[in-house]
Parts: sequence; C-alpha cells; structure tokens
Amino acid sequence: MKLRLERFFFGDKYTVGRLFIDDKYFCDTLEDRVRDLASEEKVYGETAIPAGTYEVRVTWSPKFKRNLPLLMGVPHFTGIRIHRGNYPKDTLGCILVGENKVKGGVINSTQYELLLTKILSGKKSEIEIINKK
Repeated sequence: MKLRLERFFFGDKYTVGRLFIDDKYFCDTLEDRVRDLASEEKVYGETAIPAGTYEVRVTWSPKFKRNLPLLMGVPHFTGIRIHRGNYPKDTLGCILVGENKVKGGVINSTQYELLLTKILSGKKSEIEIINKK
C-alpha cells in the first residue's frame, strides 16, 4: 500500500498537507513546522520529519495504548506515528490526520485515525512525504 503526503502550507508553527492512499485523496494532515535540518536546529516537539520515503508498520503504541501506524527509519526522530489530534501541540513530530477546516488545526481526527489504522493493518506499506513549495 502506498501513502503519499503532500505538504502545501508551511507556517511558522505548523504545516498542512494532504494524505493520499494509492493515489486517492484520503484526508488532510497537520504537522509541526518544517525546518531545513541542514541549516536549522531540530527543536524537540516542534519540528516536522524530513521529506522522504519511509516504511509504515501498524504496531502497538505504549504511549497511546492502541495500534497505530509507525514510520520506520526516520533520520533524527524516533516513535513517529500517524494519529489523531487537533492542534500543533498534539503532534510532537508526528502526523495528525483529519479535516483542515479550522485555521491551524484539523477536526474529525479520530475517524480518520481509526480508518487509516484499519486499512494499513497487516499490509506492507510505505509513505512518501513531499514538500510542495
């Protein structure tokens, strides 16, 4: 299964994108601010992961106490998941899913997390993250 996250809004505090599954639009995303890690310092809990392609596995999250998609091999980051949340403070480097209908946030996040986790469970998956500037 192929996921593609196209980041298109790059704010001072957050980043907005669109998530596609096998080239079909699935939902919007919210992440921390994208920083150029070659020239900027990573700020814990306030920096989006680097663009690139990563394996995705659905595994048990001890923090959230449920199965969630986990991105594997993200440079300079550990424990990066795709999960529910509404605002940049909820991301901590992770990718939030939902509908970008409020400035600086996403809504209806729980339903998208549950559906995405179900779709990806037991399947070989990867995500390509693209910065569309």
